[in-house]
Amino acid sequence: MAQAVAFVGTGSMGGPMAMNLVKAGFDVTAYNRTPEKLAALKQAGARTADRPAAAVTPGGIVVTMVSNDQVLKELVAGAGGVAAALGAGTHVSMSTISPDTSRELARLHSDHGGRYLAAPVFGRPEAAAAAKLWICQSGATQAKEAARPLLEAMGQSVRDFGEDPGAANLVKLCGNFMILSAVEAMAEAFALAEKNGIDRAAVAAFFGETLFGCPIYQNYGRIIANRSFEPAGFQLALGMKDVNLVQGAAGSAEMSLPLAELLHERLAESLAKGRGQMDWTAIELIVAEAAGLR
Repeated sequence: MAQAVAFVGTGSMGGPMAMNLVKAGFDVTAYNRTPEKLAALKQAGARTADRPAAAVTPGGIVVTMVSNDQVLKELVAGAGGVAAALGAGTHVSMSTISPDTSRELARLHSDHGGRYLAAPVFGRPEAAAAAKLWICQSGATQAKEAARPLLEAMGQSVRDFGEDPGAANLVKLCGNFMILSAVEAMAEAFALAEKNGIDRAAVAAFFGETLFGCPIYQNYGRIIANRSFEPAGFQLALGMKDVNLVQGAAGSAEMSLPLAELLHERLAESLAKGRGQMDWTAIELIVAEAAGLR
């Protein structure tokens, strides 16, 4: 008999992740605030629910992939929330949230006899669809054991960062900070090349194939060079949420992140210009405008 899994949050990332669980033979019941985003899963054989708790099997597994800390807290906590419905089961949280929120939710699930695993992911929607996500995890050993088959069906690699439920989230924030820092570096470098009459796409291709031959510089470099900011793989407004989380984590650690301050400024100016629904690489437009290229 197929293992029952509740999947809450089937947007641009959660949708293909849940689809991979269906393809892997899991008995998936999905919930999304926008019911239209459940259509493909339903057609593939998943069941759907009209509220998060209704998707949950008591003592089973629930996977969440939602937009921010507040949304996650609201759906987990309370009398009609996921924690109470799940009871002694396992919650696998794959959203980008603060380490403190993960720790809070771990305590909440423990109060209900359950377990919590932080398992945020690296990869854009196309990687999610191809089950090529890189997954970080941290939390209770039992939760890791329960989640292993699911994570293996959704990603190409799972890296463990211990028992602290907030550790994997901190690693995720560090990674997103590094990604956006690379975006800023490429935006400035490509602008410098273009100002000197050199084709920006050729520069991006050269570095992506040589000195910086890695997915971030290859994939993001192509997006930035061609200014392919729509449709968004990761919305700029969500990028601001993540940079705010990075700065919050830095404040808790009593350290400064000067580069994060610059990135916050780029995102804030982009949001002020109505670019929140564009890809977060669209901070390049601020660089181009400052260089007189637009």
